[in-house]
Amino acid sequence: MAENVTIANGSLSAEVSPHGAELQSIRLAEDEFLWQGNATWWPRRSPVLFPIVGSLRGDNALSAAGKVSLKRHGLARTLDHTIVSSSEDDVRFELVSTEETHELYPYDFRLNVSYAVHAGTLEERFDIVNTGTVALPYAVGGHPAFNVPTPQSENDFSSYRLEFARPWTYATPRIDTKTGLLDFSDRLPLLDDSDTLALTHALFSVDTLVFEDVPECTVTLLSDAGHGIEVSFEDFQYLGVWSAAHDAPFVALEPWTGCATATDEDDVFEHKRGMSSLAPGETASHAFTIRPF
Repeated sequence: MAENVTIANGSLSAEVSPHGAELQSIRLAEDEFLWQGNATWWPRRSPVLFPIVGSLRGDNALSAAGKVSLKRHGLARTLDHTIVSSSEDDVRFELVSTEETHELYPYDFRLNVSYAVHAGTLEERFDIVNTGTVALPYAVGGHPAFNVPTPQSENDFSSYRLEFARPWTYATPRIDTKTGLLDFSDRLPLLDDSDTLALTHALFSVDTLVFEDVPECTVTLLSDAGHGIEVSFEDFQYLGVWSAAHDAPFVALEPWTGCATATDEDDVFEHKRGMSSLAPGETASHAFTIRPF
């Protein structure tokens, strides 16, 4: 496997591994903002989610092209990606379908994952191409986890909050922790005409908080000390917010185009909430930005 790639512009830099095209580091000057992985809580850092987000019922579904058999968050995060271009401030990876991927996901595709650093932000972009002869159903998403406390801050977890662009009211669908399925009929209230959600470890006892239609498609993880991360994701309908059990010192902010199978859905792949479809030869692009401060 090729070595990790480092890109930089000004004081902001990022490191990416060809395995899974996964971010390994986001540094502002010498300060590390990205969770560095720890098996005590969660060994990954920022996996790419494709062609599903979350779980399928029993890890299986039916599609127009045949059976889909995918573990949580899909196959892209587990495979080596090829570096197709690289410069001082950007890098582009490529993953193409093979006989092996067809056994799990019976579609022809090309997935390009790109990272670019500019104007104090890191952009993560997904370009999906349908290289086959039938419609391509897919979901895609990011899963970057950030250190809490953030650099230059000695505050504990409870001094952090999520800030949104405006006050709103929202209740998250609950996740069945045994099956990974979402129950949109059973919701946990989170916000009541407020733009701020205080963070506690207990909040994540329900697993992931799943937000739909976030105001202005922007969220900020902010400490009382004024340091944090802003994530903007106008190409994504959903936002997952997650931290691992047993008081993990990180929070993941995850833009998604789709979500896990819901308890009120059948097992037809194309019927899943948020599922996108590409005609043969078509390309779709989804990007989000990360701004540490």
